[in-house]
Amino acid sequence: MTMHNLGEKSYVYKMIMRALVILGTIGFIVGMLPREKAQQIYYDDGRPWMYSSFIAQFDFPIYKTEQELRATRDSLRSVFQPYFTYQKQVGEEAVTRFKEAFKEGIQGLSADYVPLIADRLSRLYKTGILETNDFAELKKDTTLAIRVINGKSVESFQVECVFSVITAYEQLFHDPKLAAHREILQSCNLNEYIRPNLTNDHLRNESELNDQLKNMSAAVGMVYRGQKVIDRGEIVNAYTKRILNSYERVLSGKQGTAQGISSSFMGQLIFVSMLVLLFTLYLYLFRKDYFNNWRSLLMLYVLMTIFSILVSLMMKHNLLNVYILPFAIVPMFARVFMDSRTAFVTHVTTVLICAVAVSYQYEFIIVQLVAGQIAIYSLRELSSRSQVFKTAFYVMLGSMLIFFALQLIQDNNFSGLDTRFYKYFVISGIALLMVYPLLYVVEKSFGFISNVTLIELSNTNRGLLRKLSEEAPGTFQHSIVVGNLAAEIANKIGADSLLVRTGALYHDIGKLSNPAFFTENQAGMNPHNNLDLIGSARMVVSHVTEGLRLAENDNIPTVIKDFILTHHGEGVSKYFYVSYKNEHPGQEVDPMPFSYPGPNPSTREQAILMMADSVEAASRSLKEYTDESISELVEKIVNSQVADGFFVDCDITFKDILRAKQVLIERLKSIYHARISYPELQETTAGEE
Repeated sequence: MTMHNLGEKSYVYKMIMRALVILGTIGFIVGMLPREKAQQIYYDDGRPWMYSSFIAQFDFPIYKTEQELRATRDSLRSVFQPYFTYQKQVGEEAVTRFKEAFKEGIQGLSADYVPLIADRLSRLYKTGILETNDFAELKKDTTLAIRVINGKSVESFQVECVFSVITAYEQLFHDPKLAAHREILQSCNLNEYIRPNLTNDHLRNESELNDQLKNMSAAVGMVYRGQKVIDRGEIVNAYTKRILNSYERVLSGKQGTAQGISSSFMGQLIFVSMLVLLFTLYLYLFRKDYFNNWRSLLMLYVLMTIFSILVSLMMKHNLLNVYILPFAIVPMFARVFMDSRTAFVTHVTTVLICAVAVSYQYEFIIVQLVAGQIAIYSLRELSSRSQVFKTAFYVMLGSMLIFFALQLIQDNNFSGLDTRFYKYFVISGIALLMVYPLLYVVEKSFGFISNVTLIELSNTNRGLLRKLSEEAPGTFQHSIVVGNLAAEIANKIGADSLLVRTGALYHDIGKLSNPAFFTENQAGMNPHNNLDLIGSARMVVSHVTEGLRLAENDNIPTVIKDFILTHHGEGVSKYFYVSYKNEHPGQEVDPMPFSYPGPNPSTREQAILMMADSVEAASRSLKEYTDESISELVEKIVNSQVADGFFVDCDITFKDILRAKQVLIERLKSIYHARISYPELQETTAGEE
């Protein structure tokens, strides 16, 4: 298979994966959006109606409030007569068992007491005996009646007309004949022959009660088509609010039908698809580097999806208020890791999609767009915690002001202003402070690196940098100078100066493994004298792989590790390579033992570091520092790197390279400029004046 075919397959695979991400984003968002229509307008008791006259578009009932419905249901339950089934065989079996147990009579009593007690038991069972728990529950309301099912007939009885197991036992001794011999009869355990014969018919009770509740009227009146409900400026009272709520309920019900849901779904699908595809088109046309970068693409779509789902859940389940969600997090993250234009487009797309769930509330759209713009303008870069606090405060204040302005436009006076929403803006502002700790999560999840992390990594008093300054001071000083040179070049050509400076501090960290093998750390003895040229080359080249190993052990971000890998690219250790060729004239020399592992630079920052590193290291070998020698050195090294194709894979331009040369030349002249000689005081001899 040719390389061309492999490239085509890779391109097709990447496009398919991007398409799946886009379709997945659309699917998740549309799948979570509420189908039923939410409240489109705000109204409350005692406040003026802010909209035009409300005329009923169709007939609809005026529904009872939830409290009224609950009271009606409770009333129905309180007067409901439960059904109990009369079980004749229970009494017959109990009386039979009693007669069988005492067929020889009761000791201490005459023989006629057995049929007497049996007769009294039969009477109790004919009256009816309830379970103790059922009786106790029914006894709470002495006016309550029960319905007893006996065969095919149903008859109502007051609860007081039946017995529980306990009251039935006590009823036995209401007979004077039995009461006179209570102590003897108690020893007979007559309670064993008293069992409930009225069984609660739970299924019938539940069915009957549900039927009554269903037939309960949920309305207290009607509004007819064309009827005016309220006019602009009129105060919304409790009754008007009930009518408006009823209208919303009926409208929601109409849209809850299969046809309504289908049309709502199609509308949401088209709306969300258009916005997501337009956003994708923006990335493809104007930010292709983000479109081709999986980390950037995923972060943007994940942020968009998360906030859309949160809004949908809040609206579906009527949780809190959407204004408490810190939407400004979306542009803040996009601004920190990308650029302000992408941050704004991402924020606009997210807000418009979320507006579907809140029924296109234009106040919501305006407030969130203003909050997003404030977040973008106030957070040009994130390098300290105080910036997050300031941005959160500005966003909170801006949201309050724009909402206040909208209220003034609608109400035309201060008396009708609704102050409830301002607490939501305060909560949202506080939630924005989560940006700082969430930066770590986003960085680890998507492989980004923020200015805050770069500043922390640049601290030379911690970790590998402190160890480098102590064990390889020459390399440490070299890294500092290279970082300064690279940062100035980055500032000149519009690259990331903080990133390249941090990368420069770590680019030679691998020399910690064997610092004495590098000239800047040597003081007298040179350990290369004990190695052949190939062995020396391997020791020098290995500082790249050793640096990568140390960086991985110290959890250094991938972006910084890329500087370690690329600062020599796929070049060779020229000193040892050329020396070896000179020692073996006419012999074909394999450059592999002398080659760095690469790869070549893939970003402008990596290219800048390669130029600054090579030029700074070579400048130490100059015999004299003149304008001509410095300029010649810079031109020779950078032109050689261009000729060797080191910058083919990155988007640095010839104009950028020209500016980099100019910066390197000027800075090296400043560093190595010879100071003027100070005159020495001459001693005067005797007699001289």
